[in-house]
Amino acid sequence: MGKPQGYRLRTVVLDAGHGGKDRGCAGVKAREADVALKIILALGRQIEDSMPGVKVVYTRKTDVFVELADRAGIANKHNADLFISVHCNAAAPGAFGTEVWTMGPHKTDANLSVAKRENAVILQEDNYKERYNGFDPTSPQSHILFSLYQSAHIVNSIRFAQRVDKQFRTTVKRPSRGVKQAGFLVLWKSTMPAVLIESGFLTNRQEEVYLNDKTNQSYMASGIFRAFRDYKNELEAMNGE
Repeated sequence: MGKPQGYRLRTVVLDAGHGGKDRGCAGVKAREADVALKIILALGRQIEDSMPGVKVVYTRKTDVFVELADRAGIANKHNADLFISVHCNAAAPGAFGTEVWTMGPHKTDANLSVAKRENAVILQEDNYKERYNGFDPTSPQSHILFSLYQSAHIVNSIRFAQRVDKQFRTTVKRPSRGVKQAGFLVLWKSTMPAVLIESGFLTNRQEEVYLNDKTNQSYMASGIFRAFRDYKNELEAMNGE
């Protein structure tokens, strides 16, 4: 797909969802903003330690609020080759498992509801109507319209998402709910392959305990790291040495 010869994956942007005044979803003790940041920082360390040739950029490294458009903006400004956003999920207490999302039209109302929950963050931002082209986070039509963006990168977004999902299922041994598509504002304006990872449900007591544990956060990060390494190697092999 039009990559120059000798393509190298040089820059990855790591995005911990939520933060600051936006706590995200919550369990009994754990908060989405905190768990996502811990997984992202562990992932960044693994990439930095093992791949000195890859530049790692973080949208946040502390507990601060970053507007959704600015998260993609950081990735675009750094000409990133890949954007990875990590979140935690919320649903009925019985729901469990990982999900890996790419931009695209949602196939089910359940998919739409996940995007709506994550996109509702913009209600905490100033001037969100101007910033997001009049986007209404409560409207299904808004989600359908703008999920058609990003199609140029959908093949590689899904390629990476499938590798993350495979690692979660096999080496990390997590229950998986698969690779899915919906319209996420955080992925909308990114000009590179991009995925949003729901690492599990904080509304499920067992998963909350799992995700709030430092060792398990490191396991999750190592699964994403291995997917990243496989994706990078495959893309570079496909596009000439």
